[in-house]
Parts: sequence; structure tokens; C-alpha cells
Amino acid sequence: MSIDVNNESGTEVDEQAILDIARYALARMRIHPLSELSVIVVDADAMEQLHIQWMDLPGPTDVMSFPMDELRPPSKDDEEPPQGLLGDIVLCPEVALKQGKEAETQHSMDEELQLLTVHGVLHLLGYDHEEPDEKAEMFGLQAAIVDGWRAERGLTGPSPAPTVS
Repeated sequence: MSIDVNNESGTEVDEQAILDIARYALARMRIHPLSELSVIVVDADAMEQLHIQWMDLPGPTDVMSFPMDELRPPSKDDEEPPQGLLGDIVLCPEVALKQGKEAETQHSMDEELQLLTVHGVLHLLGYDHEEPDEKAEMFGLQAAIVDGWRAERGLTGPSPAPTVS
């Protein structure tokens, strides 16, 4: 799996954790090991510009996903996953910090960025949360991936609750 993490935000973030959880999520979703992903960490001003340009919504947001090859997880266990460019995930640590503090189970900015990374991966794979059934599926999968990753690392305490809009 080729995953690039580029921090352009000016904020110190745990880039290794972002890389690790992205790799874990893609492996768990059975994405081809030669697929490529880019994660970019930006400041609030850059995120706001992207949010306006692509969503026509004001203010910065937490995560945005820009799919490339529209890869999907294989539907059958014996199906060979396609290889390709997944796309870009853009994260904003300033928004992540605020959301982590406001969450029901308060958590750190880095924990929120890990959650947002998984959220972005799932969007790249075609998952959405516009409808209640889609939201239940996506957020359930997101929680399972974050919980699995945390358990593998022996991390204790509650996993971050979904704070993604």
C-alpha cells in the first residue's frame, strides 16, 4: 500500500498514526495492496477554501475526500480486489481539536484525526451518510475499524465517538 501523508498545516500531528490507521482501514476493507492513497493535513484557511470550492459551504470542515479511481471493496471473499489510485483525504487539525474537545467522550486531536482518516477512507470507497441506513452502516464500519486498530495496539479507554458531520 502506498500512502503518503503530507502535513501542510503548521500543526504538529501524529503522522505515523494517520499512516498506520489508513493502512489498517484499507487492509480491513480488502483494498489491493498496490493501491495508492494521499492524506494531506491543512490549516483552517486552506480547508475553508476547499469547502467553499467543492461543497459551496462556508467555513472549514473536518475532512474531505476526493476519490480518483472509485475503487470499491470486493463483494466476495474470493474476488480479487482492483488496484488503483484511491484519491486524496484532506484533514484539518484545528477542526479536529475542537471536535475532540466537544465530543461526548472527549479525546485528543490526534484521536480525532485517526477517526477522520477512517471516515475519509470510507468515503473514498463509496460509503456515505446522507440517509439513516447509510449513516448506520458507515458509522458502524468506522467504529469497528477504529476499535480494531486501537485493540491491535493495546490502546485503552473508549474509542472516539463519531463526531463527523
